[in-house]
Amino acid sequence: MTPSAESLAASLTAAKTRGLPPVHLWNPPFCGDLDMRIARDGTWFYQGTPIGRPGLVKLFSSILKKEDGKYFLVTPVEKVGITVDDAPFVAVDFEATGAGAEQTLRFETQVGDRMRAGPDNPIRVVRDAQTGEPSPYVLVRAELEALIDRKSFYRLVDLGVHHDDWFGVWSGGTFFRIIPSAELP
Repeated sequence: MTPSAESLAASLTAAKTRGLPPVHLWNPPFCGDLDMRIARDGTWFYQGTPIGRPGLVKLFSSILKKEDGKYFLVTPVEKVGITVDDAPFVAVDFEATGAGAEQTLRFETQVGDRMRAGPDNPIRVVRDAQTGEPSPYVLVRAELEALIDRKSFYRLVDLGVHHDDWFGVWSGGTFFRIIPSAELP
C-alpha cells in the first residue's frame, strides 16, 4: 500500500492516544517517502499544496520523529519520510518571567507546543558563514527544534545580557549564547 496523509491520520486516530503519542516507542517498517514538506516558515505542504486545516497539521506534528538526520511521520503501523526545509517547528511567541539568572523563557510553536527553555530545551544560534545572519532555535522535544521567528528573536535580544564574554539570554538557570560580546558594535 502506498503511504498517504489519509492513511497516517486514520492510523493515528485508531491508536487513540492522549497527549503526544509515544513515537519513541514505535518502530514500524519504513513504507516510503510521502510528498509532504515543512517549509522554513512552518507551513506544511502535501503534494505541493499548503495544508489548510490547522487540526490536521497539529495531528501530523504530533507524530513527527527525527532519526539519523531525517524526518519521519510515524504511527504504530507505518513510517514515512517527509522533507523539512529547516526546522519542523517555528517558535512564534514566548513569555519571560523573572530576571537575570532567575529568568524563565516559555516558548510556543505554531502548532501549540509549549516548552521552557533550559537544560532540557536549549536555545542555540547558528550564524550564516557568509552573511553573519543569525538563525536561532529552541529544542521542542526529542531532536525536534523550532526556528525562533524574527519578532521573538528581537524580543530575546532586548532581554540579552553580557556573561563570560558573550551576549545572550538566561532561562531555567542556563545562559544561552547569542554572539561574542567583542563582535557587538
